[in-house]
Amino acid sequence: MDVDAARQYLLGKPEAIEDYPFGPDVAVMKVRGKMFATLSLSDGEGRMNLKCDPDQALALRDIFPAVIPGYHMNKKHWNTVLLDGSIPEGELSRMIDHSYALVVRSLPKAIREGMALRHGPDILTP
Repeated sequence: MDVDAARQYLLGKPEAIEDYPFGPDVAVMKVRGKMFATLSLSDGEGRMNLKCDPDQALALRDIFPAVIPGYHMNKKHWNTVLLDGSIPEGELSRMIDHSYALVVRSLPKAIREGMALRHGPDILTP
């Protein structure tokens, strides 16, 4: 998955929007005002920051050399994923889905329920 494919997948999540609060080189993907990913657009291979369950974050870092502690993020809850082609596309999609679901589950109950009605109950699970 390259930067363009990652961007399309991130923006394909229900109610996802793209913002640039840190300048034109870093896209911040949000759902209902909450960040679920960043995507660096400036370096050659690209990188994403994704929210992650702390135990899973450590496991992914052990399995994939291209997964490192979150750059400029809380390293317990965020991973930086280098888009160097070494991680299977299905696994990258799963990591994005997990990040998105963690953020959606943290939204107030009324918002979560409304999103589940509009987009289906699977919105809450990765």
